[in-house]
Amino acid sequence: MSIVFTASRLRGASLILLAVAMTGCGTIKGWFNDTKKENIEPPTPLAENFSPTIGVQKLWSERIGKGAEKTGALMRPAYADGKLYAASTTGVVAAYDAATGKTLWSKQLGSRRGFLIHRGSNSVRWGGGPSVDGDLVVVGTLEGTVQAFNAGDGAERWTAQVTSEVIAPPAIGGGMVYVRTNDGHIVGLDRADGSRKWVYDRSTVPLLSLRGNSAPVFVDGVVYSGEDNGKIIALRASDGALLWEQVLSPGEGRTEIDRLQDVDGQIAVADSIVYAAGYRGQTAALSAQTGRPVWTHDVGSDGGVALSASQVYLTDADANVYALDLRTGSSQWKQDALKYRWLGEPSVQGDAVVVGDLEGWVHWLSINDGKLLARERVSKAPIRSAPVVVGDTVYVETIYGDIAAYRVGGGSK
Repeated sequence: MSIVFTASRLRGASLILLAVAMTGCGTIKGWFNDTKKENIEPPTPLAENFSPTIGVQKLWSERIGKGAEKTGALMRPAYADGKLYAASTTGVVAAYDAATGKTLWSKQLGSRRGFLIHRGSNSVRWGGGPSVDGDLVVVGTLEGTVQAFNAGDGAERWTAQVTSEVIAPPAIGGGMVYVRTNDGHIVGLDRADGSRKWVYDRSTVPLLSLRGNSAPVFVDGVVYSGEDNGKIIALRASDGALLWEQVLSPGEGRTEIDRLQDVDGQIAVADSIVYAAGYRGQTAALSAQTGRPVWTHDVGSDGGVALSASQVYLTDADANVYALDLRTGSSQWKQDALKYRWLGEPSVQGDAVVVGDLEGWVHWLSINDGKLLARERVSKAPIRSAPVVVGDTVYVETIYGDIAAYRVGGGSK
């Protein structure tokens, strides 16, 4: 049994809250599930007379199954060695030529289950999108498994059972694969055979949290992760030992909704500093060695952060885009032209911030002042995950599996 609530002005403008009575906890499923809710602020209309100031060329488009659909999985493609890898909740995992979009290999795993009982779902549903390292592609599932493939031909390498569903991409490094599960655990698996090396299980999952998980980040022998309890943690990659934890988003307020404190967005690590944002808390720069704050700024996000050489970029709950000084955290600019368009995770491409919205548009903003530079529409489906930037090319995936590649450069087209 579940109880559904409606609350305005949460996660952009409103969210549907799902309290799961069977487990004693619940999740807020967020804007990616339904773009036709009641009691929400309408998205700011896009300017009809907009003139782009940079040229954007669409190179190719494909579709991978049905993408993440309404599962809350953070599906995004992964790039390596001229190939783009993607997966779908329908059990499809594939590799494409990154330059042309040509399918290099595609595998359908699992089997279709009974329509009346299981609504036609597949027995293997990928969650969170793939990660790739050298000859290894790794993807987690909503059934609580992790599977590895040969990057060259898609041959199956190994399968591992973890503690719960996986809705964020794993991290790979140091001879291991690191998986964040939706029950708050982080699991370290051997890269060669998938055997379990350690499990970090000291995270406390709140009664109510946003539907989503921060993808773990591996840097220099340490795994960093955002938690549903508002903390950033650092684990020793070899054995999962806790090195430090820091509260980024304290849960405060009279109700469970007021106390939402998730750190679900992407984390960035650069020059021994960890950059992260909490949903209801702060954006912060933390020492990678100790977790102590270098600076904090009072703006939260559930989409995480992206970095340039001098700034940190994020979007808040109302879809304002911010730039903060990388060294001090001071505000550099704010762009509200995309307000209530429920922006996804940001990326940085050269002199532009790249971000998708709920109507399938990709926007390029100047890193200097936030000015809108260009926009292109992938489809009508929302874009949650961060665009994948490779030089002058951007790869974008919608929640329904539409993938498009754009080349950016020069003046307006």
